[in-house]
Amino acid sequence: MLPAALSVTSVTFVLLLGLTESKQKDFYTFKVVNSRGKLVSLEKYRGSVSLVVNVASECGFTDEHYRDLQQLQRDLGPYHFNVLAFPCNQFGQQEPGSDKEIDSFVRRVYGVSFPLFSKIAVVGTGANNVYKHLADVSGKEPDWNFWKYLIDVNGKVVDAWGPKVSVKEIRPKIAEMVRQIILKKKEEL
Repeated sequence: MLPAALSVTSVTFVLLLGLTESKQKDFYTFKVVNSRGKLVSLEKYRGSVSLVVNVASECGFTDEHYRDLQQLQRDLGPYHFNVLAFPCNQFGQQEPGSDKEIDSFVRRVYGVSFPLFSKIAVVGTGANNVYKHLADVSGKEPDWNFWKYLIDVNGKVVDAWGPKVSVKEIRPKIAEMVRQIILKKKEEL
């Protein structure tokens, strides 16, 4: 009988451990490398809304998206909102440059002021863990450049959109989430 009791205890422990791990895992628990090669904890963005985007410099969606993403960052960030851009060369080979070249291009051409991270894979066996997590929890995996994931203040995925959904279309939802943060902070004063 002792082995059966141990077995039940072991199974219970494993189940509780699994629940604890899944409870702790959210977008802000990851660490990534920025475009300048520095390891960054996404924890620094906890408490604000984030729009995570896989970007590309030579895509048909590049101009509109970068302009709108920068305007969104300018209007709503950086205290309550951030665009978090992850260059990716998996779709149409439309992000061929080095991290330094990509960083230079988007800052020069679009005046990008939001965080830009190191080029990564977002799908497939080599996908970055951040994107594996986003796809797993949202049930939506990028199938092209400028896939957007909206993350709440606690690191949970709120929604996801492909590149045909413009930043302007989702701006009201983001603005409302930022408004709620501001209102909550005012109530706490």
